[in-house]
Amino acid sequence: MFDMVEPLRATRDGYLMSLNLGTPPQVIQVYMDTGSDLTWVPCGNVSFDCIECDQYYRINRLTSAFSPLNSSSSLRVSCSSPFCTQIHNSDNSYDPCVMAGCSLNTLLKGTCSRPCPSFAYTYGGGGVVSGTLAKDLLRVHGTGLSSSTTKETQRFRFGCIRQAYKEPLGIAGFGRGSLSLLSQLGYLNKGFSHCFVSFKFASNPNISSPLIIGDEAISSKESSKFTPLLTNPTYPNYYYIGLEAITISNMSMKEVPMKLREFDGKGNGGMMIDSGTTYTHLPEPLYSQLLLDLQLAIQHPRAIEQEKQTGFDLCYYIPCPNNNGSSNCIGNDDDLPSITFHFLDNVSLFLPRANNFYAIRPPSNSSVVKCLLYQGMNDENDGNDSGGPAAIFGNFQQQNVEVVYDLMNERIGFNPMDCAAACSSSQVLRS
Repeated sequence: MFDMVEPLRATRDGYLMSLNLGTPPQVIQVYMDTGSDLTWVPCGNVSFDCIECDQYYRINRLTSAFSPLNSSSSLRVSCSSPFCTQIHNSDNSYDPCVMAGCSLNTLLKGTCSRPCPSFAYTYGGGGVVSGTLAKDLLRVHGTGLSSSTTKETQRFRFGCIRQAYKEPLGIAGFGRGSLSLLSQLGYLNKGFSHCFVSFKFASNPNISSPLIIGDEAISSKESSKFTPLLTNPTYPNYYYIGLEAITISNMSMKEVPMKLREFDGKGNGGMMIDSGTTYTHLPEPLYSQLLLDLQLAIQHPRAIEQEKQTGFDLCYYIPCPNNNGSSNCIGNDDDLPSITFHFLDNVSLFLPRANNFYAIRPPSNSSVVKCLLYQGMNDENDGNDSGGPAAIFGNFQQQNVEVVYDLMNERIGFNPMDCAAACSSSQVLRS
């Protein structure tokens, strides 16, 4: 079985991988997202229209558009394709072709060849993308340390997106649905692993995070601690784990509500592990209790003004070592409390302190402002009628942790490590 390796580049809120699409290949940067299925890229020969999108991505030249007209192998997906039925969330395979204008006669004969109608795809954070379903040649890289092995998938289906709302970059969906990158490349019964480097490397193009897909990702992982994957009967395509308790430094362990490890009849519950969400989200009253315990444990002065400006709930002035107020000051993380997550099957994940607080502005007056990068779950995501996770384990808390998705054995493993060093040793550093 061909194993796949791709470098992930850290940005300020997630991790990007390169998709080599089309003939000749066009390289498009997209987020690696375990919290969705659809892979999509910005499309258009003139422009990609993004509504209420941060200009950071355009300024830093991260946004690029795929041009179907410049690819000799680009095609539209047919309205009769099961992929079209899925993207339109239809239980009736005839629906997309009816929307496309096919006659009943051609539907019954299976001869309608019209393309899949345009669709809209929504995300839990409120983002929306709109476009068409396309298929084209996708090239991925093999794991050989000295070889440049590539694998080609001839009819890779993806969204060709013309308009987006609050989604400035494309996304590679790593969920378990038929449209996901994993499914289309044949890895759903295998697995993958990633080791996210620290966000401090976001401006360093020479350091990347190793993403490995296939047997190599799940073999020889004796040092990882595995917790079972939970299946949400309403949303089986996403990755859920069960949280039992949280410990802050040497305080007593605090048990969490049962809904963080089980589901109700509407699909509410569980903790979704999501590489496409930046911060870990916790439900009330657990989140407020976490804030209270952290305030009791931290002796530094609060940065109230920065909390108002940023919207973060806890910010502190952290002194620079030896009163060094230079631009290199990052503050002393040893003065901040640690946070440990306790998952099902006695799996305890001690998070590096840098995974909890982050410097949000340059140092001043021999101190640096650091804010807690956790958030409370929005009311609409907590116990809503349509179903959804009770908590989300975000990518900021996954820094410097090798996360192993062992899909064959239905489990997820954690192994804290220096991911930049692991990247170097596995020769996935960008040149």
